[in-house]
Amino acid sequence: MTASATRATARAPRPARTPTATATATATTSPTTTGDSQVAGPNPDPGGDAHSNGEPGRPGDLCHERQRPCPDRASRDLTAQIAYLTRVVRAPTIAAVWADLADQARADGWSHEEYLAAVLARQVAAREANGTALRTAGAHFPAVKTLEDFNLDHQPSLRRDVLAHLATCTFIPTAGNAILLGPPGVGKTHLAIGLGVKAVQAGHRVLFDTATGWVTRLRDAHDEARLAHDLRRLHRYHLLIIDEIGYIPFDAQAANLFFQLVSSRYEQGSVLVTSNMPFSRWGEIFGDDVVAAAMIDRLIHHAEVLTLTGDSYRTRNRRELLAKTSPSPSSAALTPPTVQPTGQVTR
Repeated sequence: MTASATRATARAPRPARTPTATATATATTSPTTTGDSQVAGPNPDPGGDAHSNGEPGRPGDLCHERQRPCPDRASRDLTAQIAYLTRVVRAPTIAAVWADLADQARADGWSHEEYLAAVLARQVAAREANGTALRTAGAHFPAVKTLEDFNLDHQPSLRRDVLAHLATCTFIPTAGNAILLGPPGVGKTHLAIGLGVKAVQAGHRVLFDTATGWVTRLRDAHDEARLAHDLRRLHRYHLLIIDEIGYIPFDAQAANLFFQLVSSRYEQGSVLVTSNMPFSRWGEIFGDDVVAAAMIDRLIHHAEVLTLTGDSYRTRNRRELLAKTSPSPSSAALTPPTVQPTGQVTR
């Protein structure tokens, strides 16, 4: 190599450093200052409030010991998550009771399974209570009466075993019927409502109306050409209660509509009927012995029949009230006479 070539090579400029390389070297070798001391490394944590992102810490965000969320913030996040999840699954009762039950579980040492069962039980109980209230309102009972309020002593001849069987509502899933017969005022409507309440509490849909109310409903549907549609809609109800058959006679059209209602329920849905007339006189009610016989045949095929006897509750209560308020003849005879200032003697 010549001397001129050697000098040219010695004067050749060195390649310039790129900005990326410079920054990388600086980040690798430059010390990080914390306070008055220098510690090598890009992310020191000398025991202060520094965080994994290199920014100063904020109280309540992360615990500096193990770089994890602090209890206060974790609790807030969990509460918000539970509130969201209970809204999604539509469990408002769980949202209302989980915290109190959690405190009780900690205090009493419940297991996880016991706590979960307690929370779910509260939700199920609330949902069942709400469902019962909605079904009771939808049944349109004239008044809410229970079987427990019925005085069985006034009906000594009533078959209590049949009434107890009906109270279990096991006849409803099989589309069975119940028929209560007896004179006015012996408690047929009370028992019908009480059995309807039992059905509602068992989760069944019930619809109550008097015989005249049902006829009016069916007549309106017939006049508006929707009778078949309404009869199909009534299949949504597991039990229909028809009260007071026999108090008002029906014309031919009403009897025909009533027969269609009973026929549509035959082996499809349960019917509970009360009547002050024995079956032998239903021809007088519907004005046609043939229609009455066909209706009775469908009703009693899968039915329990209860016959009530005795005096009317209302008449009996009236007599008892009068007996309490009016003086007895014996007590009047024992009352000593009194002498008025005018000299007249009165008793």
